[in-house]
Amino acid sequence: MKLIQIAALVAPAQAALRFGCSTLSIQRLDPLVEPGKLPSAHVHQIVGGNAFNATMDKDPSDVASCTTCTFSEDFSNYWTAAMFFKHENGSYKRVPIMQNTALPNGINGGMTVYYTQQDFNTNGNQKITAFPKGFRMTVGSPTTNTVEDAKKHPGLRFVCLQDKATRFPESPDFPPKACKGGIMTVHHFPSCWDGKNVDSPNHQDHMYNTAKEAFSPAGACPASHPVRMAQVAYETLWDTTQFNNMWPKDGSNPFFLSYNDNKGYGTHADYLFGWKGDSLQKAMDSKCMFQACENGKPLQSQSVAAMNKCAVKSSVNENLDGWLKALPGMSM
Repeated sequence: MKLIQIAALVAPAQAALRFGCSTLSIQRLDPLVEPGKLPSAHVHQIVGGNAFNATMDKDPSDVASCTTCTFSEDFSNYWTAAMFFKHENGSYKRVPIMQNTALPNGINGGMTVYYTQQDFNTNGNQKITAFPKGFRMTVGSPTTNTVEDAKKHPGLRFVCLQDKATRFPESPDFPPKACKGGIMTVHHFPSCWDGKNVDSPNHQDHMYNTAKEAFSPAGACPASHPVRMAQVAYETLWDTTQFNNMWPKDGSNPFFLSYNDNKGYGTHADYLFGWKGDSLQKAMDSKCMFQACENGKPLQSQSVAAMNKCAVKSSVNENLDGWLKALPGMSM
């Protein structure tokens, strides 16, 4: 028994990262699912390195000059579908994004990004392998169209916010009524890798999920996907409150994800690795947690002003602001 206790004490305690990324761009680009297509089918909110483009055929860490994320060594890109409000008159308006209260003040929209291996409160003690160069993946699918199928993705959820600190209950679809503090979308990626492929035709088969719910210890990785990687997760807070007094009289949900989904079953997210050198592996091998990983311990971090300054110009010439006759790319 004493030997087991000693072994537990000396076991590696891997890092857990939580950090903010301000918005890099909001436009119709999707270099994973629709590489090279201008414009892509629907609007995304993108954060991360400024190498983001329609093809992403080069390592972002080699070509990016800035990032909208807290860690200045992270030139990865993270993106999700944008959210729109549909007025009873048939017009649409894009829902603005709020910053998470767990992050420094002043972040321009964006999202909270996590790299965890245990749960929300502890590091855990497994060896975590950083993603290799060229790695990319998606989670969820816009073609998911039933609540039964949506429930099969435990890491893809919505939260009706009472305030920015609300985290439960989680739902596989949009809240059925106006939310006092807005809506949060949650996207958790699988963390077991096949150890061979940095991508797969559907951008998902090279990964395998063993977690039964978000921010909970995942089960052992299967032989087909034996390599434990960090579980990447996004939290995006949408400021739906300005539309609460416009809720449709018939009680129907007025919010749509940008691919014309007002159920939320098809919520999805994309990830493209772009950390500089071995910086992510150094973090995963450290004992830090959340903000304690900043300021060179072991990751280099930057100010909110520097995060907000980084941006890319839209590659698509279309208006996404104000009231629109139709969802961009979804002509009636």
